[in-house]
Amino acid sequence: MGFGLNKLVQGVLGNMSEVTLDELEQQFNRYLFDQEKITVGYKLVRDVIVFTDQRILFIDKQGASGKKQSFKSIYLMNIVDVEMETAGMGLDDSEINIYCLQNIYRKAHQAQMVKFKFEFPKSTDIVPLYTMLGSLAYQNRLEINQPE
Repeated sequence: MGFGLNKLVQGVLGNMSEVTLDELEQQFNRYLFDQEKITVGYKLVRDVIVFTDQRILFIDKQGASGKKQSFKSIYLMNIVDVEMETAGMGLDDSEINIYCLQNIYRKAHQAQMVKFKFEFPKSTDIVPLYTMLGSLAYQNRLEINQPE
């Protein structure tokens, strides 16, 4: 994947560009859990967000060489709400906001939420990601609110 002026501009604006599945698997398969599969991923200059069938994995490349990396996971079972805003005219971005339970126990009496915001360039079709995450949030809510 080449590095062009468009990617630099998108990176400065905080936008992510999609990365091929082959490239994601080559770079990150060793960090996956047993039976975990990568579905899609996005890159922001050096940082990467990888969506798998179990979690969202944030890879933060640090330092001048980028050899030092920090990994953070959001487990899909904790996603309870999703919002989408499509790009408008001018320099507007598309964005998706994901709301997750921060509690270890999903049925805690005091729910603690955390919000993650992802911005994408106009050229990225975020609807499939939104519908996938929205369906997941709906299923999680059904499971969480199921009578015992």
